[in-house]
Amino acid sequence: MFFSINKIQEKFKNKETRVVASNFVWLSMLQVASYVFPLITIPYLAKVIGSYGFGEIAFASAIMVWIQTIADWGFNLTATRDIAQNRDDKEKISHIFSAVIYSRVLLCVAAFIILLLLLVTIPRFYESAPIILLTFLMVPGHILYPTWFFQAIEKMRYITLLSVLMKAISTVAVFIFIKSSEDYILYPLILSLGYTFSGALAIYLVLIKWKYKLCAVSFKEIIYTIRRSTNVFINTLAPNLYNSFSTVLLGFYGTNKDLGIYDGGIKFTQLGERFLVVIEQTFFPFLSRRIDKHKIYAKLNFFASLLIAAILFIAAPLLVDWFLSDEFRQSVVVIRIRAVSLVFFAISNIYGKNYLILRHKDKLLRKITLYCSIVGFIIAWPLSYYWGYVGTAFTVTISLFLMALFTYLSARKIMNKK
Repeated sequence: MFFSINKIQEKFKNKETRVVASNFVWLSMLQVASYVFPLITIPYLAKVIGSYGFGEIAFASAIMVWIQTIADWGFNLTATRDIAQNRDDKEKISHIFSAVIYSRVLLCVAAFIILLLLLVTIPRFYESAPIILLTFLMVPGHILYPTWFFQAIEKMRYITLLSVLMKAISTVAVFIFIKSSEDYILYPLILSLGYTFSGALAIYLVLIKWKYKLCAVSFKEIIYTIRRSTNVFINTLAPNLYNSFSTVLLGFYGTNKDLGIYDGGIKFTQLGERFLVVIEQTFFPFLSRRIDKHKIYAKLNFFASLLIAAILFIAAPLLVDWFLSDEFRQSVVVIRIRAVSLVFFAISNIYGKNYLILRHKDKLLRKITLYCSIVGFIIAWPLSYYWGYVGTAFTVTISLFLMALFTYLSARKIMNKK
């Protein structure tokens, strides 16, 4: 025991270990805030706007996942990796930051044009046009909010404080402005304003406080920046074929109540995913420099996923009783099915984003993700049509299982060669 304590103390004398530990603490605090604030608002929203309002918000959010993915274009990984690998070159970091910001603005405009075309050509989209357009306002706010930059320079305490401030303001606004079932349309507007405010503060820190520069970047270089991240973009976009797309399908085949039941259930598993992402994001910049420490990260993330999945599976009825209403009773089965998927989610990230990408095997991961997502896309149609929200939950779980299996096998093959 004495030896172990001494060993731990010795480890924390190492600067890199202290940075990783600090980032983990701040990211954990960020996720605690992500748990606490929704747990405050979910019971209130479930009572006030009901399953119909939940369904409309879920439908618009599922569409916006596609638009957001286009605007992100994989920069959350590639820009983080590139900045982390050039962290001592301030001029180089400024250039990467500028190229990514300009690229995201261009992609955001292109995504908005695509969205407008969908709204005028698809009747189901046109019916929900007001909430879809309000939800789109989150995308420009998200562009201003460069989490990837703070993660790359390993100053996560700032993004944590900004996020907590944003969530606190949004939570208060929910209780002030949402008073009846018709007010559900205000929810995405409240979140959008919170993102924009926090994003403006984040840009102030980057450009004014820390003296990074927003450089002039040629259009040719913007296109190059976009092309360079295309493999990771496809890897990020492809899961939408089974994830958010299956939610959109449920909006076509089912009722808004079905969407509400599904969305009510996955809110809890999404919280579990967020905690696993904390571990992933904490280690990503560190592993960019020290891939030899991947085994430690893999064990930590895997056992965390098992624990979270077990807690959600067992506690599902209690969670529905405490935080939702009787209208959401059937959300229990959704929670349990999607709880299992958390283990597969963790494995695919352990050996995908935090190994294959760091080994610059972007194309390999793109192929795995694309093929598994196409399978998910195909099974989403019959499963959502015949089994509604249960089928949608199974679609995501089966797709993540395939992703976990093939990323693990591919990574092990590379590890064995190394």
